Amino acid sequence: MTEHALLSASGSSRWMKCPPSARLEEVIEDEPSEYAKEGSFAHSLAELNLCYSLGNISKAQFNKELKKIKKNSFYTEEMKEYVQVYVDFAIEKINEGKAHTKDAIVLLEMKLDYSPWVPEGFGTGDLVIVTDKALEIIDLKYGKGVKVSAKDNSQMRLYALGAIHQFDCLYDIKTVKMTIAQPRLDSISTDELSIEELLTWAEKEVKCKAELAFKGEGEFKAGEHCRFCKVKPTCRARRDENMKLSYMDFKEPPLLTDEEIAEVLFSVGELQKWAKDVEVYAYNKAVNEGKKWPGLKLVEGRNSRKFRSESEVAKLLLEAGYEEDKIYSKSLLSLTALEKSIGKKNFNEILVDLITRTPGKLKLVPEEDKRPEVKNTAEADFKS
Repeated sequence: MTEHALLSASGSSRWMKCPPSARLEEVIEDEPSEYAKEGSFAHSLAELNLCYSLGNISKAQFNKELKKIKKNSFYTEEMKEYVQVYVDFAIEKINEGKAHTKDAIVLLEMKLDYSPWVPEGFGTGDLVIVTDKALEIIDLKYGKGVKVSAKDNSQMRLYALGAIHQFDCLYDIKTVKMTIAQPRLDSISTDELSIEELLTWAEKEVKCKAELAFKGEGEFKAGEHCRFCKVKPTCRARRDENMKLSYMDFKEPPLLTDEEIAEVLFSVGELQKWAKDVEVYAYNKAVNEGKKWPGLKLVEGRNSRKFRSESEVAKLLLEAGYEEDKIYSKSLLSLTALEKSIGKKNFNEILVDLITRTPGKLKLVPEEDKRPEVKNTAEADFKS
């Protein structure tokens, strides 16, 4: 069983913003999603490939382990290609480190102890490279749902603190570079800090919040960091934050000020996510544990029809005199299905000239969003 820290690096964006949430989550049993399991498997495949590339295991050992891995339901040619993108990038960085420092340290899946700043704090770094003057932390994110930036990333900074704690006495480390590779999103994000900047952040930003979190003290605060919190469906602070929207005195839109309209738009996304989380939580309790919610009941939704045997259906219709073009439909797989079927690399090489992109649907988002702003949309529509 994998050991987890109460104040984990991966959960740091949450416990740093909402310190008491860490102890609240502690009593909830961890149930990893299929996405989390897929991500863990991808890490295992990446580690195996890197071990072989670095000469840590023989060809025979590699083939033996790879044979086992290929039997796993998560293994696909697509995953193999994406993981190889990360492996190639990692090898490039390792070679750069060794070119700079002959006896550079290269560590895979290394336990990193950052407890001098966070009580009982530790995490696992995918790849750590230590040279005479620099420390590099590289993290593989296999998911494709959300692009993760290394900029101001507390998880990566805590990993860096753990590596500094272990190796600073052996090397005169001046800078730390932190990189997140997300091959399925074609994204490589890097942030760089001096050791002084990192240690100042640890002392001023992390230490006090970590102490509060470890004691289960501090103020509950709702926000985007609630996304992966285990108590998000039943958290009162999150309820109170989202219910603020309902306290507004709604009138016809023309009577709302620009500021009031913006307030609704800022809040509605979180409100919808919160409502969905509560709905899923209540549904699972009712279905799996027989819980009765006041004023609610479980009912069967609209049923759907399907054939018991498509081959029998076709046989009967053909015997009844219907032509094949009346009962069969042949079509090309969708773009996404084809890309998955033949692999992203082959897909791009063969079909690159036959792919067009239509503009995405316009959305109102906060100014902090990294996507470029669309200007003069009404004027552009008129001209087209």
